[in-house]
Amino acid sequence: MATIDFDQGLFGRLRAAAGIEWQRYVNHPFVKQLGAGTLPEACFKRFLSQDYLFLIHFARAYGLSVYKSRTLSDIRSAASGLEAILFETPLHVTYCTDWGLTEEAMAAEPEAPQTMTYTRFVIDCGLAGDLLELTCALLPCVAGYAEIGKILMSDPATVIDGNPYGDWLRNYDSPEYEASVVAAIAKLNDLGERFGGEARFAHLSSVFNTATRLETDFWQMGLDAA
Repeated sequence: MATIDFDQGLFGRLRAAAGIEWQRYVNHPFVKQLGAGTLPEACFKRFLSQDYLFLIHFARAYGLSVYKSRTLSDIRSAASGLEAILFETPLHVTYCTDWGLTEEAMAAEPEAPQTMTYTRFVIDCGLAGDLLELTCALLPCVAGYAEIGKILMSDPATVIDGNPYGDWLRNYDSPEYEASVVAAIAKLNDLGERFGGEARFAHLSSVFNTATRLETDFWQMGLDAA
């Protein structure tokens, strides 16, 4: 099984340049309370319902990645990201029913400003930029959740057995998710080499930092539901 190297290549440089913004994201109080099992239920349900809407727009973003791709290899990679979301969404819906959230209710819920701002930012990066810029906007979500899973699983304060959020936490520390993140980081690094990532680093870093900050805002949106 491949192990994620969060420090490698272009992704590692972007993550390092994000500095405190990245640390605020992966160590947010929402995340810590999830791990400890102390997060108020209202906060988690707010997150789940908005995450359903978030997944719809991220599926659109991966569809845009397919359009922005110019080689079959890039098309296949983008399509696999879209397929992963389409596979994840029914699982998300099934999980949400255990929390009393139906798909119809989640679909009818108004988008939170944080959801709207984040997802439209990512899509705008794809519309205005190229495949590399769009991938930079997508990676804080993809790789960040994996890092959060590893942080929580190594934290003595984390509780899995008996934690109402234990099943959710396991998803992001699974071998399957880890493999998908390894592939996503490798793809970003590959695109960086082919699309002039070094010369464009300042702009790509700004995109990555903004997406990271919007991830933090998304956690805070859930926490504010209390």
